[in-house]
Amino acid sequence: MNNLLLYGWNDSLFRQKLSTPFSGLPHGRVTVTHKTCYEVVAEDGLYLCELSGNILYGRMPNEYPCTGDWVIFQPTDEGRGIVMDILPRSRTLCRKKSGTVSDKQMIAAHVDKAFIVQSLDANLNVRRAERFMVQVLEEDIQPVLILTKADLGFNEQEIADSLKHLAGKAQVFTTSIHSPETIEALRRSIGEGETIVFIGSSGVGKSSLVNALCGKEVLETSFISDSTGKGRHTSTRREMVLLEHSGVLIDTPGVREFGITSGSADVLSSMLDISDLEGTCRFADCTHTNEPGCAVIEAVANGTLEQGVYESYLKLRREARYFSTSEHERKGQEKTLSKVLKHYAKNYKKDR
Repeated sequence: MNNLLLYGWNDSLFRQKLSTPFSGLPHGRVTVTHKTCYEVVAEDGLYLCELSGNILYGRMPNEYPCTGDWVIFQPTDEGRGIVMDILPRSRTLCRKKSGTVSDKQMIAAHVDKAFIVQSLDANLNVRRAERFMVQVLEEDIQPVLILTKADLGFNEQEIADSLKHLAGKAQVFTTSIHSPETIEALRRSIGEGETIVFIGSSGVGKSSLVNALCGKEVLETSFISDSTGKGRHTSTRREMVLLEHSGVLIDTPGVREFGITSGSADVLSSMLDISDLEGTCRFADCTHTNEPGCAVIEAVANGTLEQGVYESYLKLRREARYFSTSEHERKGQEKTLSKVLKHYAKNYKKDR
């Protein structure tokens, strides 16, 4: 038997289930997603589930289950089932789908904390950490910055200076899998029933960190290339692992590019310490680019605001606005397509 409370099941989710037409069926949480099926952990075991026709033909692909979703399913054969409904998502981590203008790729749902993993070597990238943090804060997910491979040696003051604008928004852990006390400190920060998603580029040590937290090898790991300094993509899917007597960990495939889908200027300004400055600009609609009396530009000039942080702010703001605009246009097209899909599903049932 599985204790679903450890997987994050709670009273709020239970009430949501009661309001569905399928309240009498069992529920479970998606632990792994495949192309056409989903691994679901339920109270009485693990199930491999396919989608019902209503979901498959009546919803858009980004509304299909993702890792972390809570679903209601109809058991069929032993260890198999059909997903009949998906409970409403909250705190969903997503990113801009690679190669598209405005499509979202769902990474994980019902996330409490995002462990943003950066290694203390050539892979350390403050701008990438900022990008991750913008996305998770927009979804009301608590960001936690994890610096791995501390055993390699690093300039502590240099790292602290580069991250000082982020340290107030996220707890920072410096870890090494060869120093058990650093892993234990991180383990204590994970509460029972919490869902933790690990995000970061390939080679930063996400899978090794998950294994260290679990005290055993549950995920495959790989080495860094000596020639490129980059890691290969060990994780090729989003996979959930239960941390004994605690919460669940979701490892994600390494991403070198993480297109944001956040359109909130407030979140971006607050995270990069721009909000207090822009309140004192001469013009209320100041864009912080070339206006006279701009407090943000003045802060860059006198060194109060780091040039790199300012440039990152402009880049992320431009990207977020572009995504929001194109997404608005896409929603109109999706409404039309959704009507076509529903019409098809209705006629498909009649023909059956």
